[in-house]
Amino acid sequence: MFGTMAEFRASLIKMARADHFPSAASFFLTYLLIAVALSFFLFSKTVFAATEVHSVRVWSESSERTRFTLESNLPIQYSLLTLDNPKRVVIDLKDIELTAVLKSLPGQVNATDPLIQKARIGRFKPHILRLVLDVKTDVVPQAFTLEPIDNFGHRLVLDVYQAAQQVAQTDSLDDLIVLLTRSNESESLESPESRQHKTVKTINQHKPDIINHRKPYVVSNRKPASPRTIIVAIDPGHGGKDPGAIGHKGTHEKDITLAIAKKLKARIDKEPNMRAVLTRDSDYYISLPMRRDKARSFNADLFVSVHADAFHKTHARGSSVFTLSQNGATSTAASWLARKENSVDGDLMGGVDIASKPADIQKLLIDLSLNATINDSAKLADHVLEEISGINHLHKKNVEQAGFAVLKSPDIPSILVETAFLSNPNEEEKLRTAAYQNKMADAMFAGIKRYFATGPALAREKMAQAD
Repeated sequence: MFGTMAEFRASLIKMARADHFPSAASFFLTYLLIAVALSFFLFSKTVFAATEVHSVRVWSESSERTRFTLESNLPIQYSLLTLDNPKRVVIDLKDIELTAVLKSLPGQVNATDPLIQKARIGRFKPHILRLVLDVKTDVVPQAFTLEPIDNFGHRLVLDVYQAAQQVAQTDSLDDLIVLLTRSNESESLESPESRQHKTVKTINQHKPDIINHRKPYVVSNRKPASPRTIIVAIDPGHGGKDPGAIGHKGTHEKDITLAIAKKLKARIDKEPNMRAVLTRDSDYYISLPMRRDKARSFNADLFVSVHADAFHKTHARGSSVFTLSQNGATSTAASWLARKENSVDGDLMGGVDIASKPADIQKLLIDLSLNATINDSAKLADHVLEEISGINHLHKKNVEQAGFAVLKSPDIPSILVETAFLSNPNEEEKLRTAAYQNKMADAMFAGIKRYFATGPALAREKMAQAD
């Protein structure tokens, strides 16, 4: 209607000088129309202003992830998808101006990037700008937004992760069942004394590698050329819009868990034949299923979720370690069986297509795997809890069990560590210090090392060499 506010003001003056208001009624009506026009003008300038991206950053930390960050004046609305033939990652940006900054994005992709072949950006629809990433291998993309902080504006972050390598099927269904049941038989030879401290009934002493992303440990005469790298997925609880518990001094659980998780990762990464991966490495939200999926995509041997507890009474204190409860295990097994018609599920059990097998065989495989995982989780939890007892009061003397959704990975031993109570002023003070965070990371690391030194992971390596 009017190009600028100055033009609008000039039009008002012109109308007044031209005596366009011959009567009181027409005078009122005219000014009413002007008011409506002015409101529309201001509203359109505010609401329909295009989001402008004023900074773009692209970098690759390792062969496992490439990150794209788009910083803007307003929140970016987006949708993310993947396409095949050829493989591409596509992210559509709504109501975004195609600025020179965005046009420079393709040039920021390094030719040596291990995941991204090239990037393209252009107008897909009148209100949609499309960024297309041609990829060199199978990838798993994840996008999230961050609120303005310090000198940063609104940010849209796109992480492109390397997908776990698919391994060809090397065993049959019969081999898998024999492996599971043979391990079960060896467990029955244990003396009652050696089992008196276990928190979960042992079904299988050694958890077999039976998911599609990892090569199953099958009975073979071949010896491994070298020890494989053990991968530990560390999950800093909460993040982004979910702060978790908040202490009396305003301490956010999400910040404490990330700090401890990074310290634990640093310790694991220094250990030969061990490597740690984080489900989140900065302050952003990630769903509980995505946390489990990321651990699986990294071929994790363990999953350790880090939290800081809270209670409505300030006297509650101490550290705790949790594993999945039997009720949680039952629902997890039921969930797997309910999804058996999904074609993806056909590869969950060591590459064996369990979806095409009889229901009783499906249930047998899932139950054996899940119970073995719970048993291994309990062993890991025992070691970690014992180490933590040396640095902090224990809220409960034994490993606890709960149906935490983040622990429901039927194929990866998983524990949740409550490092202390943020709702307790004294423990909040401890959690805020680097000294206590380092002690907690040391204790968890020591427990993990003890688990691998005497536990199922090394036993599985030996089993692979046996007749």
